[in-house]
Amino acid sequence: MAIAVEPLLTSDILRPARYLGNELGAIHKSWDEATVRWALTYPEVYEVGASNLGHIILYSILNAQPRQLCDRAYLPAADFITKLRTTQTPLFAVESRQALSQFDILGFSLSYELGATNILEMLDLAGIPLTAKDRSAPGVWNVETGSYPLIFAGGQTATSNPEPYADFFDFIALGDGEELLPEIGLVVEEGKLAKLSREELLLDLAQVPGVYVPQFYDLAADGSVQPNRADVPTRILRRVATPMPAYSIGLVPYVETVHDRLVIEIRRGCTRGCRFCQPGMLTRPARDVEPEAVIEAIEQGMRATGYNEFSLLSLSCSDYLALPAVGVEIKNRLKDENISLALPSQRVDRFDENIANILGGTRQGGLTFAPEAGTQRLRDIVNKGLTNEELLRGIKTAHEQGWDRVKLYFMIGLPGETDVDVIGIAETVRWLQQECRSHGRKSLNFNITISNFTPKPHTPFQWHSVSAAEFARKQALLKSEFRHNRGLKVNFTDVRISAMEDFVGRGDRRLAPVILRAWQLGAGMDAWWESLERAYGAWSQAIAESGLTWKYRQVENGEWNIFDQSDPQPVSTSPTLDSASFYTAPLPWDHLDTGIDKQWLIDDLQRALAAATVPDCSFEGCSHCGVCSVDFGHNVVVPPPAIPKFVGQFVPNQQRVQRVRVWLGKQGDMALVSHLDLMRLYDRAARRAALPITFTGGFHPGPRIIPANALPLGVTSSGEIVDFELTQSMDLEVFQAKLAAQLPANMPIYRVEQISLSAPAATQLLEQAEYEITVGLADDKETPINLATCQTWVEAVLNSPEIWIEQTTKSGKTRAVNLRDRLFHLELIASAGSFPFSSHFSLKYVGSCRNDGTLLRPDALLRMLEQVANQPLYLLKTHRTRLILRTASD
Repeated sequence: MAIAVEPLLTSDILRPARYLGNELGAIHKSWDEATVRWALTYPEVYEVGASNLGHIILYSILNAQPRQLCDRAYLPAADFITKLRTTQTPLFAVESRQALSQFDILGFSLSYELGATNILEMLDLAGIPLTAKDRSAPGVWNVETGSYPLIFAGGQTATSNPEPYADFFDFIALGDGEELLPEIGLVVEEGKLAKLSREELLLDLAQVPGVYVPQFYDLAADGSVQPNRADVPTRILRRVATPMPAYSIGLVPYVETVHDRLVIEIRRGCTRGCRFCQPGMLTRPARDVEPEAVIEAIEQGMRATGYNEFSLLSLSCSDYLALPAVGVEIKNRLKDENISLALPSQRVDRFDENIANILGGTRQGGLTFAPEAGTQRLRDIVNKGLTNEELLRGIKTAHEQGWDRVKLYFMIGLPGETDVDVIGIAETVRWLQQECRSHGRKSLNFNITISNFTPKPHTPFQWHSVSAAEFARKQALLKSEFRHNRGLKVNFTDVRISAMEDFVGRGDRRLAPVILRAWQLGAGMDAWWESLERAYGAWSQAIAESGLTWKYRQVENGEWNIFDQSDPQPVSTSPTLDSASFYTAPLPWDHLDTGIDKQWLIDDLQRALAAATVPDCSFEGCSHCGVCSVDFGHNVVVPPPAIPKFVGQFVPNQQRVQRVRVWLGKQGDMALVSHLDLMRLYDRAARRAALPITFTGGFHPGPRIIPANALPLGVTSSGEIVDFELTQSMDLEVFQAKLAAQLPANMPIYRVEQISLSAPAATQLLEQAEYEITVGLADDKETPINLATCQTWVEAVLNSPEIWIEQTTKSGKTRAVNLRDRLFHLELIASAGSFPFSSHFSLKYVGSCRNDGTLLRPDALLRMLEQVANQPLYLLKTHRTRLILRTASD
């Protein structure tokens, strides 16, 4: 049975539209007709999860499968978590509004070492046992008869080292999910038909390449993970899939998200071979998407979604050789639509005028480069493949092309780093600023992020460790160096977070009780940023209670330094190991077959010790890492096509040919979409409808779509007015049909009129608004109200010449306001059969509604009634029936 969500989404809930599942592109399949029901559950707030490309792609793919349904759920914000717990409402999926416990499979994205506490929070909110052991039961597995869903995790951290989280999941999906998840769905469908037990079904899943079932494996005395039965593979293969851009065209949230744009993947995998980079090792081989497929996906996606910005996604966008050609072609095709392009961190050595052209324009985005290290020697140790000359050339190009501020990422704590290398970060930044000075130009400023290097599994640096004390000392050294630099904003990663990431990320199954206890003590993703002390305290206490403090202290104090070959073993009570046995000793993740040979990682570490670089095998010779094979495929590199002639940046069309005034409603769940989100909705709807909207001028041109007045959140309406200004004349019926087709069903258009361009806008003519409100007694909401008494309250208000309240201005000052001057009409609305008593009563009123701040809001009218009734009241429902404009001649 679906959960009634509306009563939970009251005015005290922040951004309630997060929980509605009514976005453009949301897929609502029949619950009863689905054989297998998935819920992709992203363990972060909606704004993060709904903009994650992998989440969108897998949601689209699973819903394309016959007999399968895929819904979504996100970590609720703190206020909604409180509401769910207070009302004892289980966490639900947003489209079907079914409790998560009713789904067959719940898939969590685990992309961050400390993110498992959020997963535990979601399982607890759903009323699902937290460990696989507690979810197991004899007999036929069937969620409809009381079995618990299958709980699995995917994502980078799950693929890298699932062992710390093994107790919580029934299985882990390793690598790319585009082909793997549909295969899992088919196995589950067959298992349901065959009436298998939970264990039998998991055994079938364990035969699928890419599926790891932790309960069929044990932690051995030597630290390795071994099968505990003969019918499961000794090593589990990481899955590799070809990128499919068409599936990226999906959800268009009404709420502003972290990445509020269309995102299209252009290249998966990276073969640069940066020795610190786990994604670069875990996504090989490199696979380019054909340029025509990228161009088609972007052009179709922008028109289907209405976004005004798109992003091309890859671990290293600059290594997609077709990037300049694709970017210029798209900018040319969409030149008149005020479209901008964003790129994630890119290679500074490939930044040139062509890429500057596709990034520039009226909404010039930020530029982010990652030199990583401050000296050439250290960049060679980490195999960054970047020279000082290339760094300077890229930064100079950016400055010459109009950028006055650039983001730079550096790391401290890298293997082989000395204080000279640390100070080299500050010296490099000063050198770049000096070299980029030019007469008549604003000086170049930098936003700099200094991260603490944390060694990751499956990389050549997985055997390295740095002490927290060293991080703190090096941060202090850099802060001293940067103290006198102008034009810099420097951010440092908290040392304690880095130590915890390292501790969990390279741990084994002994850490499951630590993670569980940390969650019980209040650790969560929100806590890391909003209450770091509380989160750190929770993790520290959990570690102490588990008896693993000694292990954490090894991480915190620095277990060993791989550049000190005289002491390669951990500083602990472990037996002394010689160098060879230390590096070949079992690691908690050795049973995962990522394709990269462990001996190659050891050899590459030796090359790092000699500061020897390895070329990028996508463009030069094979590095023999072991990935290229039948199981994982080979590098696919598309040669660069010819770059089209750039026709220039967008010039906003400010021609005003026609103004169309639209009367429309905002009903149902659309009442929970905020005014700012509604403005984005109008813009995107107009883009999808291909309406010739006029743009404003200036540095940030926007569409001339002008609402008469902002509607308060949670209020429905049948009388909203919005002006649209067009660059060319349109037939009004055609305009209405096109716009209505792109608006949500709960935003009906009642009429449209052509208005003279010389006439004032609706927002200038607005004088009054008419509302219908439903009111009840605040003290006892079940007490019947004598409606005759309500009528006397209405008459008392109307007969009062003055009703004063105090209002606080934006500047914090208080002023007295006579609300009676703002009320023009008030009447009690009596429904048939409602006399003489009712649990609530309804009123219609007309009050001031001018955009200069002269307003009579429904809550203000309620205060007027409370004064004459001498008792507290509350609003049950508010509906705006119409906005009243004065005539232009008044």
